[in-house]
Amino acid sequence: MELRHLRYFCAVADWNGFNRAARALHTSQSSISAQIRDLEQEIGVTLFNRAQSRVSLTPAGEKFLEEARRLLAGADRAVDVAQRTARGEIGSLSIGFLIWGTGTFFPGVIRAFRELYPGVHLSLMEMMSVTQSEALLKGMIDVAFTRPLEPPYDRQLRSEMLYMDPLVAVLPAGHRQAGRPLQLAALADERFVVCDRSAAPTIFDKIIALCAQAGFVPKIAQTSNLISSVLTLIQAGEGVTLIPSSLQHFRFSDLAICPLTKPTGTIELVMAWSPERDDVVKTAFLDFIRSKKKFIRSSLKVESV
Repeated sequence: MELRHLRYFCAVADWNGFNRAARALHTSQSSISAQIRDLEQEIGVTLFNRAQSRVSLTPAGEKFLEEARRLLAGADRAVDVAQRTARGEIGSLSIGFLIWGTGTFFPGVIRAFRELYPGVHLSLMEMMSVTQSEALLKGMIDVAFTRPLEPPYDRQLRSEMLYMDPLVAVLPAGHRQAGRPLQLAALADERFVVCDRSAAPTIFDKIIALCAQAGFVPKIAQTSNLISSVLTLIQAGEGVTLIPSSLQHFRFSDLAICPLTKPTGTIELVMAWSPERDDVVKTAFLDFIRSKKKFIRSSLKVESV
């Protein structure tokens, strides 16, 4: 028994006759009659009363009709699910992100993706950049919003830059340099509070390199694995630091944000994934984020390339 047998059977039952069913299905009456005879012979049950005036279902045919309709509906659902899955409209995706790197754009693009792909289940996990790379390799996440990949991950994974974020100086609100752009050399005698390199190697190295360009080695007084802890320490007057300018969107109190005039520096946010784990849902998500680059950059007011 095949699905076409069930479709022909349901059509004859719905149209109360072979001739009308044949016209509805754009086939011949003899073809439908032959298919129904084959079906009845296969299951060993008479499904229709074939009187000269009209065709009607037997009691067995009425029950068979209920089950046939369920089977056809299930088959149609299976086809729809398979097609939507092949188009990337159904499935699951795990995404790692830096809360301090994704700024204000992340909630908006995630909502927009959910609206466009309601059949895709998203798992969102806040992770440090160093752990995101390992998570991609192990298949714990499918896509990462992270800092530029460090060796050896830069050879094992793929990445694409989303934006370049200028670095700004962060000082206690009452600092003598607060309230105006400054040259980094003006902070040469200050104590620096920074994220530990083990937690944020990209920004740590960038701070060291910029200070070297300005002609000094920063006096690192304290380090932390969390940027929130770094900023809390600066609020307490424990030092100064450099952060991506997009973090200003979080509106920290008791801090002064000062643009750098010389030297200036930027830090990238990238979208990363493993080429070893490819699927249509991930491809659909990557393409969606690419289509939102202009929105992302304009919402953060950061540089494009």
